[in-house]
Order: sequence, then C-alpha cells, then structure tokens
Amino acid sequence: MTLSIIVHGGAKTITDEKIQANHAGCLAAVEAGWAVLRSGGSAGEAVEVAIRVLETDQTFNAGFGATLNSEGEVELDAAMMEGAKLGWGAVAAVQGVRHPISVAHKIMDEKPMLLVARSGERFAAEHGLELCPKEDLISEEQRKEWEEEQEVLDRPNTVGCVAIDATGTVVAGTSTGGTTGQPQGRVGDTALVGCGLYADNHLGACSTTGDGESIIPVVLAKTAIDLMAGDTHPEEASRKAIETLVSKVEGEAGCILVDRQGRIGWAYNSDHMAVAYMTQDMDKPAAFISKEEENSSKAQGVPSGTKELMTVHSPSE
Repeated sequence: MTLSIIVHGGAKTITDEKIQANHAGCLAAVEAGWAVLRSGGSAGEAVEVAIRVLETDQTFNAGFGATLNSEGEVELDAAMMEGAKLGWGAVAAVQGVRHPISVAHKIMDEKPMLLVARSGERFAAEHGLELCPKEDLISEEQRKEWEEEQEVLDRPNTVGCVAIDATGTVVAGTSTGGTTGQPQGRVGDTALVGCGLYADNHLGACSTTGDGESIIPVVLAKTAIDLMAGDTHPEEASRKAIETLVSKVEGEAGCILVDRQGRIGWAYNSDHMAVAYMTQDMDKPAAFISKEEENSSKAQGVPSGTKELMTVHSPSE
C-alpha cells in the first residue's frame, strides 16, 4: 500500500512577510506525520501528530494563536474521521484545550460524538489530555488585532491533514479557531462530518478550509469524496469540488484529498493556500502556497519542498 500524507494551513491571503512561516509550518507538520507513517504508525496517529504541530504554530488558525471571538477568547473546534468503519469524533467551542485534535481522535476511538464547550473540556480532562489556562492560547498578534479591531489582510485560517497508512486506511482531520470576532459558541464546518472532513476507504479522505457558512450548504468534503468515484484523480476531484462551491454559493474555500491509491490533490479559490505533502514516490516533502508555485517548481525540475525552494520565497529577498 502506498503511504501518502498532505497537510494544509488554510485557504487565505498570504502576504510576503508570512510566506516563509507558512512554508516552514506546513513542512514541519508533514514531516512529523510522515515519520509516523514510515515507522508503521496508523493514519490516525499521523494526522494527529501533524495537526498538533500546526496547533502549536501561531502562523495558523488552530490551537495557540487562533483567532479571537467577540469576547476576546479562543474557542476551538476539531474533528477526525477514519475510513475503515466510518468512525469519527469532534469537539466544538472548547476553551483551555491545547490540542483539540487529540480530543477528537480520542472520541473517535471510543464512540462517535460531537462534544461542545464544557462537555468537550470535561472529556479532555477525564482522559488526561493536555489542558491549559485559556489565556495561554492567545498570541500577542491576535490580542493586538482584536483590541485594535484591525482589518487584517492575511488572517490565518483552518488547518487540516489527510493520510493513508500501510493498511490502506485513510483518515482526515481538521482544526480551527473559527472566524475573528465570531459570536461565542458559533460552530462552522470544521467539526461537521461531510463538511469539514470525510473519509471512506473505498474512495479516500478530504479536509476542507475556508468560509464555513459557504462550505456547510454544499457539504464540501463529502462532495469532493464522491467526485473521486470511478477512479477520478484527487487533483481533478478537488478542482471540481471547488467549482461546485463557487457555482452554488459565495465564499472562499480549499480542500486537500488523498485516494486509496495514495494519490493526492488540492484546490482552492482564495488567493493562496498553504500545503505540504509527501508520498512514497518523492525524495522529500514539498511545500507550497499556490498552484503557480507548485507548477513552477515542477517545470523547473526543482526538488519540491526543499530548503532551497523555501529560500526563494524568503521575505528577506
């Protein structure tokens, strides 16, 4: 079975000053997940490890550094789904949970449920998962933007990961801090199976990012999975899924896919989308912030995701 993993750091606008951070963060996440797969770990373990890296990096809208709600608080949503038995788990609007993806994974392994707010926090505490004062998840950048009510061009977005392991099991995971200034308790697509994520061993796995209120009505993740029927390549399926969203609703979104053959695909209609991926056919992981960057790298024959590639886009140049 072909091992593959792809992560995303959100469909969004990425300014020159943050290209390097998006490259580095996604690359670190995919390397962590790939190490799990190569050592014989499960796709679920790989997805959790990769997303925990992104939840630690304030470049992204998940865990530490997530955007703040109307009360100036970090509220987190996360979900995971596996494709063997269609198991899933999710939390929403939890506070003081350092890695909500780990809570979602634990729920998935026990009994499919979506636990909200104090119920999710209580589950995390009862299972010994890492808690912290809720203020510890607020980054200085996000606090300042919220206090000054700044209009931010390159606001961070939802993160996610999909992977296939040696048993052929596919897993999808997604984690977010929601939208800036959102009402307390607002829940978007991230924690909703079919919208923010989906996994089915017969077809593949998908994680989405973008405007939740646009993703939900088109059930974007399940739509993308269904488009892989008939052996359609994930690249084509992801593009058609975004085209479907654009044809029906307004808003920006992106998705990443892996199929049962280990092939990957990604598409978006925002200015940029930060991704990194690794398969058994590659010498080293690749990291990009746009399709143009990916296509340019392939055309030049530059080994993707290398430190050299990252240097090309360094803001210092």
